[in-house]
Amino acid sequence: MSEKTDQRLLRWWRQALLEGVRSDDPDLTLRQMALLLTVYMTEPPHTVRGLARELNVAKPVVTRALDTLGQKGYVKRKRDDTDKRNVLIQRTVKGAVYLSELSDRIIGADRVSYGLASIDDHAEAENDTP
Repeated sequence: MSEKTDQRLLRWWRQALLEGVRSDDPDLTLRQMALLLTVYMTEPPHTVRGLARELNVAKPVVTRALDTLGQKGYVKRKRDDTDKRNVLIQRTVKGAVYLSELSDRIIGADRVSYGLASIDDHAEAENDTP
């Protein structure tokens, strides 16, 4: 691997992925995960057009990913009351729970990955730096 490759972060990410593989949670593609995180981590309203622009992909790519995320109950579609031509993408409780559990797995992976300090420890160290 390249000298610029951060082995620590790759080990941490691998551990987080392994925890996901071992869980009962459904597998999501990178596009589906990026879309889900965008819906939950950025301010609404969300539309297919806006999400496609944000992710720099075609609208059909977003539509397919939303179909899957909707089937899993992680997002829902709702007609915009002010403009019936628009469909708004909304968060769901099930999607929020999924991301909360994912966050817990990532934090846990950070703590067990080869004895490294946790994300919290890194943040504290950064805050203590003058």
